Amino acid sequence: MNVVDNETLSSIIGDIYDCVLNPDGWPDVLIRVTQTLDAAYTTIALAGTSDNHGRFAAQSPWDPERMRALQDYSFDDIPGLKAAVVGDIDTPLSTLSIMSESELQQTPFFQNWAGPQGLRAGCITKFVHTPDRIGLLGVTTWADRDIVTAEDQRFLALLSPHLRRAALIGDLLDNMRVTTHLFRDTLQSLAVPVVLTDSEGAILYANTSAERMFAAGGPILRQGKTIQAQNPSIGGALLQAIASAASDVSLGSKGIGLPVSATGKPPAVAYVLPLTQGTARAAFQPACAAVFVSTTTSASPLPEAVLTTLFELTPAEARVLVTIGGGMSPSKSAVSLGVSENTLKTHLNRIYAKTGRSRQADLVKLVSEIGTPLAILD
Repeated sequence: MNVVDNETLSSIIGDIYDCVLNPDGWPDVLIRVTQTLDAAYTTIALAGTSDNHGRFAAQSPWDPERMRALQDYSFDDIPGLKAAVVGDIDTPLSTLSIMSESELQQTPFFQNWAGPQGLRAGCITKFVHTPDRIGLLGVTTWADRDIVTAEDQRFLALLSPHLRRAALIGDLLDNMRVTTHLFRDTLQSLAVPVVLTDSEGAILYANTSAERMFAAGGPILRQGKTIQAQNPSIGGALLQAIASAASDVSLGSKGIGLPVSATGKPPAVAYVLPLTQGTARAAFQPACAAVFVSTTTSASPLPEAVLTTLFELTPAEARVLVTIGGGMSPSKSAVSLGVSENTLKTHLNRIYAKTGRSRQADLVKLVSEIGTPLAILD
């Protein structure tokens, strides 16, 4: 795959966000991903971790009978699936990065399903992992196509946080599905607090649930005309996410799941939806961001995802911060994480630089201040 230009990337991301309001658009998004990667087909699914019950699933066009045959294969039978599920979020994992081509070709899955269809290998990206939800994006390549490249994986990694935001906001709207022609008066009937703002966080509209939230004093507050998080440690990150929503691409991993409630208060997470592009989202203009507030565990991100969002940490650095921030000593943390003490020290130095802290006690205080959503998910 050639390097994807920003205009194409932004357009695909915009289509992803339109799927929050119009889930029927997912197949078209997957067709675009497939074409961009010169792949055979692409699938996406968000399912329960305990019962495998799907909230939604979609795919680009493929033989329906062949796809039904996939149900005959278990979790362990599909090469690369288990490794992706237990691996890091936002980290695309190609089949041929965990096994050789000859090993892949010896698997029953390849011999009986992929090979006869002229397929080669896959690349799976985990974009959601909460206590009761897991979301996967899978791309399958043709047999005559080169292996999945680093550039292919970079493209999928850039899409992953936007897929997560769209999927989790969609979770919040499940009980009352809205349509492409969503207007502000429709928001009044939603039980989820929704606040529309400009690029500086000035509140342009709040639905009835949001007004009740303001009156109750949180977890999102109205400070003058501006939106504010009850959790002071998150206030700047929330406003930064809203400001970044003016550009779909620059929103990046910010605002994926910000724990907005103060320490000791019931957990709440805010998600920011960009409103600057797209047919479905154009109904909200001139607002540039919609802030959805969730108090459900299913919509809450894992601690590592929260810390990655706030401080732009790598997955490994986020795991170290959760462990060290929980008060475990560096030596015990290294053993717990399965890394050397030198590696842990390297991660810690980067964490100190990114968070602006200089001692473990500061990291413990930081993790504590972020609030209840981290504690309940440990």
